[in-house]
Amino acid sequence: MNGALQARLRIDRGAFVLDVSLDVPAGRVVALMGRNGAGKSTAVSAIAGLLPLDGGRVAVDGVAFEDVGARLSVQPERRPIGVVQQQAALFPHLSVRDNVAFGLRTRGLRRRAARQEADRLLAEAGLDGFAGRRPSALSGGQAARVALVRTLAREPALVLLDEPLAAIDAELRPALRAAIRERLATFAGSALLVTHDVRDAEALAEEVVVIDAGRVVQRGTLAALRSAPAAPIVATLLDAAAPA
Repeated sequence: MNGALQARLRIDRGAFVLDVSLDVPAGRVVALMGRNGAGKSTAVSAIAGLLPLDGGRVAVDGVAFEDVGARLSVQPERRPIGVVQQQAALFPHLSVRDNVAFGLRTRGLRRRAARQEADRLLAEAGLDGFAGRRPSALSGGQAARVALVRTLAREPALVLLDEPLAAIDAELRPALRAAIRERLATFAGSALLVTHDVRDAEALAEEVVVIDAGRVVQRGTLAALRSAPAAPIVATLLDAAAPA
């Protein structure tokens, strides 16, 4: 699988209804932007299978993993989708090496081979000096990088990055954006980046989808959206002075 996402999402929560179509072409990074409460994380949870759809379909490379009309719903762990969230969610009782090795063992590698491959991946990401540490000894930025390495180690077709820099101190974000960009450059699949910070989209994404109140407002390149915003919220998101 090369990661092309086709998602038609409807989630009805009474006062809030998410009703969006999201497409991530194979090999691309698309940013999903919107203010707080727009429905960004709800969309990610639905795609990952953590939140059931009330209507619609989620498919990767044409293979359906949820289809309400067909009464199909594949468990999250059986979807070729990796998720990186705001909090790194590393296993606190495992070393950095064994956190990454855990992802590799889900691919069927034996323990020794998984640990050796984990060391290689950490060295490739410039994290080899942290392999023996526990997550509690890492900074927020280091933990975020380890979480990304662990997720990509599983070789998902699609990775969902849900506000991966939101919990990181502002002065550390430029370096972390660069690290994420470097990791994604060697990733064979596709990525959906959820953010409210235009600088994340500038650094990482080739296309942007803006949603507001559960609906898609506009989609296109950053340049196109900036030159002709379809709604005030688009102009506000793309022109607001974001933290570094």
